[in-house]
Amino acid sequence: MFHDLDEALRQLLIREMPVKNGEIDIKFDQPKREWSSRLNRPTLNIFLYDIRENFKLRQSQQWLVERKPDGSVVQRRTPVRLDVHYLITAWASTPDDEHNLLARALMALFRQPHLPADLLPDSLKNQPMPIAMQVAQHDMLQNPVDIWNALDNEVRPAIALTVTLSLDPHQSLTAPLVRTRELRIARSAQPAARAPVEREDADVFWTIGGAIHTNKPLADLELILVERGLQVPIQEEGRFSISRLQAGVYTLEIRVNGDRVQRCNITVPAPDYDLEV
Repeated sequence: MFHDLDEALRQLLIREMPVKNGEIDIKFDQPKREWSSRLNRPTLNIFLYDIRENFKLRQSQQWLVERKPDGSVVQRRTPVRLDVHYLITAWASTPDDEHNLLARALMALFRQPHLPADLLPDSLKNQPMPIAMQVAQHDMLQNPVDIWNALDNEVRPAIALTVTLSLDPHQSLTAPLVRTRELRIARSAQPAARAPVEREDADVFWTIGGAIHTNKPLADLELILVERGLQVPIQEEGRFSISRLQAGVYTLEIRVNGDRVQRCNITVPAPDYDLEV
């Protein structure tokens, strides 16, 4: 993933600076003294020196649920937001050339608050939000001398760049939509026991869920459970649920603008409660 991010940054600078006819090299090496002593061409170095989670962007919601047209549900963890920190330096034979390279890179990055979508490789195209870039902010790179001491090289002017990625460390879980839920209630000699209630005298209630498939506007529809005279709320995509039903046959009545247009019987429990209107 980070290699793909490096390549996207390379292509961004080549296009936006612009870099023509290979006039400069763009490298991602550690800018150590030994490395810099071997350079013989103007070079822009983009060194990834730190990766941290962005706690300010951490989301409290733990799961994202996506419902698919086939009735299945994809469940994902909310992504982790990562700040990827780069140190951008210029290397040339004269300070004027180095400063010119830094200025061109700085202007190119300031023009793009996000990594352009057309430069993203496949591995970065499914990000839930644009890949943000922060350039030369005051709270970045607070102790550059420490970095240069660790690299055993002389202190140089540098641009601090932070790229914020979304990372999903959890595999997606795909499962069929839950249409029936069973609840058993009975007296127990051991109330604290967690074992399932299997007693014959237990009261059993069902919660069912289905969907109304129709070309009519959902706002014009009403769904009535006739045996209770209960109006059942119709949610987005025509989904509905009814709770505290005992096993048996029930009648659902569908009305359009107050007029009854259809009645159908459903059996509880059953594998499917979808209705066609």
